[in-house]
Amino acid sequence: MNKILNLALRNLTRQKRRNVILAIAIAFGFFVVTFQDGLITGMVGNLEDMVTQLTGGTVLIAGYEKLPPEEEEKKSTLVNIVRDREYIKNLVENNNINYRYFSCYTLATGQMIFNGKKSISTVYGRDLSEEALLESFQFISGGVENFSDPQAMIISDKTAESMNLQVGDQVIFRTTTIYGQNNVVDFTIAGIFKSNSIMSTLQSYVHIETLNKIVEIPEGGYSTFTIFLKNKNEQATVATKIENIIRADEINVSSRLDAMKTNPTNIGRGIDKQFTSEEQQWDGVKYAVETLYDEIPAIKTVLNVVHIVTTVILIVILLIVMVGVVNTYRMVLYERIREIGTMRALGMTGKDTGRVFTVEAVILCIIGALAGVILAAITMAIVHFIPINSETIAFFLDNGHFTFTISIGSIILQYLILIILTTIAVHGSAKQAARMSPAEALRTVK
Repeated sequence: MNKILNLALRNLTRQKRRNVILAIAIAFGFFVVTFQDGLITGMVGNLEDMVTQLTGGTVLIAGYEKLPPEEEEKKSTLVNIVRDREYIKNLVENNNINYRYFSCYTLATGQMIFNGKKSISTVYGRDLSEEALLESFQFISGGVENFSDPQAMIISDKTAESMNLQVGDQVIFRTTTIYGQNNVVDFTIAGIFKSNSIMSTLQSYVHIETLNKIVEIPEGGYSTFTIFLKNKNEQATVATKIENIIRADEINVSSRLDAMKTNPTNIGRGIDKQFTSEEQQWDGVKYAVETLYDEIPAIKTVLNVVHIVTTVILIVILLIVMVGVVNTYRMVLYERIREIGTMRALGMTGKDTGRVFTVEAVILCIIGALAGVILAAITMAIVHFIPINSETIAFFLDNGHFTFTISIGSIILQYLILIILTTIAVHGSAKQAARMSPAEALRTVK
């Protein structure tokens, strides 16, 4: 095998111009595909990270109660509430779940009013001392030093700009309780953070116990418990595990298995039906265990589509390049007829003669592909440092910059496809060289 490899490497130094042109064509194909795959995967990854940050985690556990109707003819009221903060917390801590951190929040949507100006806002009640939460903020005014006030509120820079708010200003927040009653409360602006998307622009944060009082959730309660896993690919496994533990404790809980049967393409919608349907009735709390991909299945779908599309594009480009490989090695075969006869006369077998052609072509294509990947990596690094000031695509950026994610698995798959197609392309010439008679080859005059 070493002899075949040495011959193949030596042959690559002959007809340098032709080999370089062929390698450049392959490099271009790999450059286009690697750059495109890295860019789109990075953009979708940034979107996923942003949604994860906004929701607080990759596994979400919400609690719901059904209140009986005030009148017989009316429907029961679905209320998002968990009264026992310790149950899910202890469950997560004591069952070997590989998490980075966990949290809980209460959610309320309402209207902020200041000096006659109004703005719709989604207010999250969180523990404002949480390290993970504070690290997600980039304060441009105010900050942690003001959070001791129970009526403290953190808003986005866009909200502050549109309502002409500054740190220290008092705003009115009008919302409804979980039972549907109107409520109004004053908050003091304690911090203004830089928003990086339309979604974060509409979000504000207050102390969870303060918001609980406003929406009439008992002290120690919350709306949703979130778990940020170290490995996001374990979402479904962890969600199913938590479901089974809650069910073993004889507490009402959703069923991802049933949701998959009723809504295989949108598990989140299937879980929602287990709570909103009038046929579903229960006493006390019923937990809904969902993953980020259950809630937003399009994220995973987009990633799968990206890899499929880039692989198809690569195959199309390589098929075009392989036409050049076929023609090149037909010419190589003709140019090396007497050389083949000499090698055969010296004892090289027909199979080894054919292998020299195949190995030579594969090495040339791998070198071209490697050059394409390296060029793509350099281009990615350059593009990453270019600031992008566009709110339209802010969802897909990381602090105003494109990021690129290269999938090692995708690159390995692409290289395997390259080797297979190259082997097929050069097979005819290799086979012809293997069958060539030494005497006939030596007598051939070019």
